[in-house]
Amino acid sequence: MDNANLSAKYAFFGTPSVARDTLRALIEAGWKPELVVTSPDAPRGRGLVMTPSETKALAEEYDLQVVAPARLDEEAIASIKEYDCDFAIVVAYGKILPEALIRAFPKGVFNIHYSLLPKYRGASPVETALLNGETETGVTIQRMVYKLDAGDIVAIVKEKISPDDTTSTLRPRLIEAGANLLLAVLPEISSGEVQATPQEHDEATFAPKFKKEDGLLKLDGKAEENWRKYRAFSEWPGTYFFENDKRMKIKKARFEKGQFIVERVVPEGGKEVEYHEGGAFSV
Repeated sequence: MDNANLSAKYAFFGTPSVARDTLRALIEAGWKPELVVTSPDAPRGRGLVMTPSETKALAEEYDLQVVAPARLDEEAIASIKEYDCDFAIVVAYGKILPEALIRAFPKGVFNIHYSLLPKYRGASPVETALLNGETETGVTIQRMVYKLDAGDIVAIVKEKISPDDTTSTLRPRLIEAGANLLLAVLPEISSGEVQATPQEHDEATFAPKFKKEDGLLKLDGKAEENWRKYRAFSEWPGTYFFENDKRMKIKKARFEKGQFIVERVVPEGGKEVEYHEGGAFSV
């Protein structure tokens, strides 16, 4: 379709796979960006090979223009403005957009956020929803302002959370839902006629950025809390416990009859094995 839907030029800001998957959906639907802004190449793997972000790799497949500034300083903002884009879409870019950059897009900057704003503003809304035992979450498209996830709401869609959902099963559904929601409102964004509703700021809650240490479980602790952590941290940082002073990374677990049951682990320095001894603990 090659930009058949576009009545305005836009820039796409994004870095990891969640952004890549959204960008692919936009391109395949005929909404090819004028410019892709992503994070710089970074060392990855055991060999620390300099590797482009997932979003940059996809953009290069489609011969899109890419810039990857280390900082969004005056020079970077000037280079982005040279592409004369009318609006921008932001999906997990990884940097806070300065107010000067937000103002550079006359039709606005729009962000996909994976929660029902104003609930769970911040870095880890999917993980936090699972950690808190939510049975429902969703995706919000907001018009960005220079305050964390506080922009006016353009569109919102809800998504059920099943009792066995983990980040690995829930996130792909949210990515797809977010891409579809964005495609539904892009004509209005592109035309500059999009409608938006202010958030109820006094109802805002926050989703913090987690650390590796947050994945530590105590198997004699509350089973429900351990199960929620296992679900929330299935992608990163993972969950683990210590047995005989050895770190045991949990690869598979289940929640059954009020018990958190560890099924498979990777002992520190070893290979994945079944876990039996002490594998079930009551609440």
